[in-house]
Amino acid sequence: MRLERFRDAKAGEIEVLRRAEVAGILPKPWEGPRPDFAAALAARPSRGPLNVVAEYKRASPSKGVICEALDVEAVARQYAEAGAAALSILTEEEWFRGDLAFLARASRVLEAAGGPELPLLRKDFIFDALQVRATAATPASALLLIVRLTPEAQVLRALREQAESYGMAAVVEVFDADDLALARESGARIIQVNARDLESLKVDREAPLALIREHPPLPGEIWIAASGMDSFAHLARAADAGYQAALVGTALMARGEPGAALARLLAGEATHADY
Repeated sequence: MRLERFRDAKAGEIEVLRRAEVAGILPKPWEGPRPDFAAALAARPSRGPLNVVAEYKRASPSKGVICEALDVEAVARQYAEAGAAALSILTEEEWFRGDLAFLARASRVLEAAGGPELPLLRKDFIFDALQVRATAATPASALLLIVRLTPEAQVLRALREQAESYGMAAVVEVFDADDLALARESGARIIQVNARDLESLKVDREAPLALIREHPPLPGEIWIAASGMDSFAHLARAADAGYQAALVGTALMARGEPGAALARLLAGEATHADY
């Protein structure tokens, strides 16, 4: 089971957090502002057919190294200038070459730039309450929960409610109708549909479109389309189907000019061939 390798990769991190908890030295929750993630996605897009959550992504299991030449500060500035509604920061270390510290670094550079406050999503494999607690010590406005890592509605609900108690939103990721039913049972309000199956790593762009058409968003739900969003046409089709946002990472990072790539994508100038 491919998902188990991601769970295994977090074992060391959780053990360190457990020891810190016993010793009473867990970092205190972030006391600064957390821009509203849900509001940013629900707002009318300033550019393009829907809001884009632009991702800082250095590597992945399916692509290997994507771009390590740019630090998170440079990419955060570029995304903010190009019209991102929010930023997704990959923090998983083993497979994605991320770092939890990237969240604070991105927040500092955005604050120093004096532009609009962009909410930050911690994208990682989170399934333990201590990981939520660690995220709360960062400026993240949201964190990712994956149904297939926590396939019990009660556990998902507890993690979501814990995140919300710290002022963070929970983005709950699903792949199919069964996942969606469990997410809704847990009370999830931000639904992210991943076109890439984490078992096979294959992308099926039609699956998220079919899912939202067959199971339209309930009142108050916000839906995000993720993976395989690498052209304006893909964004437009997702918007037409009912998505309010799309998460885009690899397509923006791959050529080492993420801000320019995002600007082209939102302007309708980018094509699949550009990437």
